[in-house]
Amino acid sequence: MMTDAAGKLDRWGWLFLVMGAGSVANALWMLGGPMHWYTDLPAAVPDTGPFNPHFVRDIGCAFFTAGAALGWAAFAPRWRLPLVGTATIFFTAHALLHSYDTAIGNLPQNHWWLDVPGVYAPAVLLIVSTAILKRREGEEHATRAD
Repeated sequence: MMTDAAGKLDRWGWLFLVMGAGSVANALWMLGGPMHWYTDLPAAVPDTGPFNPHFVRDIGCAFFTAGAALGWAAFAPRWRLPLVGTATIFFTAHALLHSYDTAIGNLPQNHWWLDVPGVYAPAVLLIVSTAILKRREGEEHATRAD
């Protein structure tokens, strides 16, 4: 069950709403105060290279898009798989880039741990969520075919 008769969010909806709101909040910070985001986000962003306000805002647009998709998925159970899958692509690519840069020494080794809450954990959570949603969709199609 995705929502109850009163339209309240189910567990999936709450998960995607919270993740989407976090992503949109991050995006708005990046778009509205790129230098503040660059210097004050507790993720050592300056380790990634010199400040570039346009680049920070570009990435803010990506976070906004992913967050909007997750927010939409919270309230549109029928569209959850493609919406969450789309957000998963961004978050996973972002995590892979951080992994690569840390592995080859472009980022200090402390980023393996520093990036867990904001980079790696969201990607893993969305990968697992997408896999579960895909499995459930397959089970529903199989049930309807019987």
